[in-house]
Amino acid sequence: MSLNHYYLLGRSGLRVSRIALGTMNFGTGGFHAAYGRSEDEARPVFRRYLEAGGNFIDTADFYTAGESETILGNLVAEAKVRDRVVLTTKFTNSVAPGDPNAGGNGRKHMIRAVEASLRRLRTDYIDLFLLHTWDRITPVEEVMRTFDDLTRAGKIRYAGLSDVPSWYAARAQTLAEANSLVPLVSLQLPYSLIDRTIEVEHVAMGQSLGLGITAWSPLGGGFLTGKYRHADQGLAGEGRLGGDGSPGGSWTDREWRLLATLESVAGKLDVTMAQVAVNWVATQPGVASAIIGASNTDQLDANLAALDFELPAELRAELDEASSVPPRSLYRMFTPAYQSWLVSPGVRVGDKPSGYAPAVRNWVSESGG
Repeated sequence: MSLNHYYLLGRSGLRVSRIALGTMNFGTGGFHAAYGRSEDEARPVFRRYLEAGGNFIDTADFYTAGESETILGNLVAEAKVRDRVVLTTKFTNSVAPGDPNAGGNGRKHMIRAVEASLRRLRTDYIDLFLLHTWDRITPVEEVMRTFDDLTRAGKIRYAGLSDVPSWYAARAQTLAEANSLVPLVSLQLPYSLIDRTIEVEHVAMGQSLGLGITAWSPLGGGFLTGKYRHADQGLAGEGRLGGDGSPGGSWTDREWRLLATLESVAGKLDVTMAQVAVNWVATQPGVASAIIGASNTDQLDANLAALDFELPAELRAELDEASSVPPRSLYRMFTPAYQSWLVSPGVRVGDKPSGYAPAVRNWVSESGG
């Protein structure tokens, strides 16, 4: 499971590493300045990722006010690896306050964003161009038509989505299929042991429609690294997480029990809690790659080592149980327990077993035809 084993991204021929290098901390400007790194600090991390065999690099025009793309462009040119790496960037967030068309997912901004990213990245094409966030306004038909035009113009090679509702992604892909537009190949979403929300719909949708999931925040914003502990006032430990709880609210007893289970599993395998958390995400169904960032090469090496071991089935089951959240409302109707009511007692109905092949295929294979 080393980093130089590559897998196809979604229903495409694009080969990518199982761990992608996130560069949100490349640069010291804008929203992410508090934990940003200069170009000289980012260079050894970038070089080490390449040396390990990695080829999948993620950024966005919004990261560090565009500095992330600029630094990445410089490092790629310096290392002369443009054709080797798979550059991913994203658009949606406003890049010019006061201009209503300098943000969102409309055609005008999409084309403007591509041109600006190409300049900063010092390249004439982007391998994977993602809609960063659903803007709730732009018709999906406009987005897909523009993706198609940009691909045909040679400015991007593949298109994808990030942080959108599952129905939106499904509608977008269906429109592409029905109108012979270039299909989406990737779906970037938050996914970790602490947040398995996408399993409700997104994972199955991606598997069905050919969208390879790239998971961001596989360490739950740092909570799963093991450097945080339960304190009287909420959270104790050094890091970016606040002491008053997670971005989505206070940490719960369930989450602290999960952390204890993660620590136990890591101890049994003699690896770090972060490595177990990344391994779990990277080997989940539907996940093409897990996106990790790093402040230095030591941290990067530790994260890359997450693929150096296999998570035994019994320990995975412990993590699954500790991190599971009962489905809510109508989603309870789609569980195996509920589905058993849909057939007569003693009758089994289900999909074909893994590895199933019709007899005619076996005959053709055996006969050499």
